[in-house]
This record gives sequence, structure tokens and C-alpha cells, in this order.
Amino acid sequence: MLEHEKLIWEQGFTLVAGIDEVGRGCLFGDVVAAAVILPIGYVLDGVDDSKKLSEKKRDVFYDQIMNEAIAVGIGIVDVDMIEEINIKQAARLAMKQAVEQLSIVPDYLLVDAENVNVDVKQTSLIHGDALSQSIAAASIIAKVTRDRMCVEWDEQFPEYGLAIHKGYATKHHREMLLRYGPTPLHRKLFIRKVMAQLEEKETERQSEQLELDFI
Repeated sequence: MLEHEKLIWEQGFTLVAGIDEVGRGCLFGDVVAAAVILPIGYVLDGVDDSKKLSEKKRDVFYDQIMNEAIAVGIGIVDVDMIEEINIKQAARLAMKQAVEQLSIVPDYLLVDAENVNVDVKQTSLIHGDALSQSIAAASIIAKVTRDRMCVEWDEQFPEYGLAIHKGYATKHHREMLLRYGPTPLHRKLFIRKVMAQLEEKETERQSEQLELDFI
């Protein structure tokens, strides 16, 4: 997980920031990005892409990273902005914000499958959260941050199960959307197609039930 960092350190760069975002594919809520600068040679034993770690392990790594990192920055782009500029641009903006929130300016960026609009030398890595410790660390910070936001949103909108599925398009989430409709924090452009599909299936189900009633 340090192969890419080592190559960069050998070139004389000392402040390497890993960048990743979470929430791009959700139906609900903000997109969150994180930037993390770890000390040269520092090893996070057992670190991996945040999606592959249990919640308990993510929380442990979150505390470790926050305590040991040289700097951590977090960027958050809300639903209104996502609707205005589209999710891809919103994710990029969150990444840019995360870099700008760092307390120290990095001299190199390792980014998960994106380009960040800042004047810093950078490399984009496909599946970077599984290849780079710095990106994996950013992935963990971003996910834990957003997951905790989802727990708070769950208190505001308890019907939808946000604390469980974190805003992704699970079966339960889709069913609750059909039952209760969208909240102000649902992404309208995202759910339009989902809602149309759900309503079509519900109409078909009702038609089938009517046919059975006549048999």
C-alpha cells in the first residue's frame, strides 16, 4: 500500500496527500471528501479501502489517522449544489475543498480516480483506495464522517433507515421512498428514475392483484 508513496518520497516530495470521496452513488445527502497527509514511512497496519472494512475497524482507523496524520482536510458539498452542478463536479469540488482545508499545503496529491483543480502536482489512481495507503486513509476519514452525518439525518428522517444504508439505493430505501416520497435532502435527479421504476412496479403489482381478485 506504500509503493506509490515511496516512489514520490524518493523524488523529494515530503507532504503527500491522499484524496478520496464518499457518497457519489447515493440517493440521499451530501458528498464528502477527505485529504490526508501521513508522515513519511508511517504504516497503517491492515488498512484497506474503507468499503472493505467493518464499521468497528473504520472507527479505530479513523481515530488513529486523526491522531497521527500531519494534516487532515474535509470537504462537503450539499444536495443543492449537487443538483446545480451534477454529482461528478460536486465530488471534484468536495475534493478541492478537502485539499484547501488542510492546515499545511501538500506538495503532491494521490487521488482516487479523479483530478483535483488545485495547483499541486498529482497522480490519479484507478481503485486508488486499494493501492495507496494515503488514499485509503482519506477514504476512511470521508466515509466515517459521512456515515456519522447519516446517523444524524436518520434522527430527522427516521422512516428511511439512513443510519443503516447511508443513503444508498437499497431495497428498503427504495420501498420507503415509494411509501413516503422524497425528503428535501434526497437528490432529485438521482431519484427521478428510481421513483418512476418503483411506481411502475407498484402499478404492475396492483394490476396483478386485481386480476387475482377476479379469479
